[in-house]
Amino acid sequence: MRDRAMTDATAAAWDALKVVATRDAGGRIADRFAAEPDRLARMTVEAAGLTLDLSKQAWSLEGMQAALDLARAADVAGRRAALFAGEAVNGTEGRAVLHPALRAPDGADFRALGEPVSGEVQAVRAAMADYAAAVRSGAATGATGRAFRAVVHVGIGGSDLGPRLVWDALRPLEPAIDLRFVANIDPRDMAEALTGLDPETTLVIVVSKTFTTQETLANAQAARAWLAAGLKGAAIAPHFIGVTAAPDRAEAFGCGRTFAFRDWVGGRYSLWSAVSLSCAIGLGWEVFQGLLDGAAAMDGHFLTAPLEGNAPVLLALAQVYNVDGRGRRARTVAPYAHALRRLPAFLQQLEMESNGKRVTRDGSGVTHGTCPVVFGEPGTNGQHAFFQQIHQGPEVVPAEFVIVARTHGEDSESPLWANALAQMQALMVGKTADQARAEMVAGGMDAAEADRLAPHRAFVGDRPSTAIVMDRITPQSLGALIALYEHKTFVEGVVWDINSFDQWGVELGKVLAKAILNDVAAGAPSAGLDPSTAALMQRLS
Repeated sequence: MRDRAMTDATAAAWDALKVVATRDAGGRIADRFAAEPDRLARMTVEAAGLTLDLSKQAWSLEGMQAALDLARAADVAGRRAALFAGEAVNGTEGRAVLHPALRAPDGADFRALGEPVSGEVQAVRAAMADYAAAVRSGAATGATGRAFRAVVHVGIGGSDLGPRLVWDALRPLEPAIDLRFVANIDPRDMAEALTGLDPETTLVIVVSKTFTTQETLANAQAARAWLAAGLKGAAIAPHFIGVTAAPDRAEAFGCGRTFAFRDWVGGRYSLWSAVSLSCAIGLGWEVFQGLLDGAAAMDGHFLTAPLEGNAPVLLALAQVYNVDGRGRRARTVAPYAHALRRLPAFLQQLEMESNGKRVTRDGSGVTHGTCPVVFGEPGTNGQHAFFQQIHQGPEVVPAEFVIVARTHGEDSESPLWANALAQMQALMVGKTADQARAEMVAGGMDAAEADRLAPHRAFVGDRPSTAIVMDRITPQSLGALIALYEHKTFVEGVVWDINSFDQWGVELGKVLAKAILNDVAAGAPSAGLDPSTAALMQRLS
């Protein structure tokens, strides 16, 4: 529990933010550049190879300062120190949260609740590197002595989204290893993944923190049956790898080898661990190490940069300002790079599972908004889908543009990033009905028809956006980008005074699904089942 003085200071900072945000609503973003000559410099940050431009956000310089004052009142610096010190920042489960330890260089000294963990991290990393090299070279083989040519990664949630994002972003056009992912319990997902593969040259990696996740185990059983049928009596253990915090369960399931991670690694923060063993195999260890190095560079920036020049802090505060200062309950993320097409899905879990909470750390109800709805598609695809709504719909949806200068080869992809810049500009400046009318008349349209169409072609503008820019998608820049969003999510949780590291909202549906499956097995709904669910169960059975 925080002391009364800090609580009072935080309440006062919240009030001040809302007062300034109300005042900011009377001005337009585009006009602030002239009114605030140092706006661009103050709102542009360089961090770990990324450039962030927050100057098109809705806040004034005074609004940004009010948000920084709120961060200080909420003790972001102190909570950040507690995270890196391995304190129990996950209060509902009594756990440290130490994903930065997973990418720290050899020789680091991270501790979880006082227990040294860096040596264990280094040992697992070394084992991953050795095994990845053995699979890629053909030294590690299947039961019949043939080298592995395909890897099927089985997981769900954080055991799937992070590695899938990494593979999509960094995979070569002609990979040496055919890496496929299975997450959905729908048998079609597994059938598609296994189609065309040879059991003798296929390695299955099952990723589950507890090794009890229903969807993952169902898919693992299907993969095991496929291997057993294809290998015709040969041992399947060499084809089965478990990545888990419960190695005994993985071994009992039939995994020939396991790679461990600890309970201080949260699922949606776990891609830096053995959870991404499949990526280390498919990409090669040097590439995976580059990913870790990029994330570690962002860790260093987050730890040492002053709040007013701290990329994760400012990115987080822009969202807090939009949600709580301006009542904007959704945000879109548009990566202008095909390789980053899975980034919006990854961020949906990272942010909404972390900060989709309605109570504070002490269990009392929140008195402000928390995580907005996060959605997105890669540019330019999104421009032909939901951008209509964010330009002309009545709701203001802040947008984040991840822009890559060179997405493929050495040439700058100006047709791609020019679209991103144009969309950001259009969101900010808009177009009045008078401007639209004048354009139509100048193009030869009848004045009466121009009058009729002008409202349809007008754009209110004044819609906020942020640009995150990198030169290329490299292992280092991708690692920095993902770590940027991890720390952003943490800072938001601190400001909102919620626990970003539990996910009890995921659990209730799992429990009820088991009960419904028991009813299905019994052939009838249980007495306590509500009429709608009972009717649907009978309709589907």
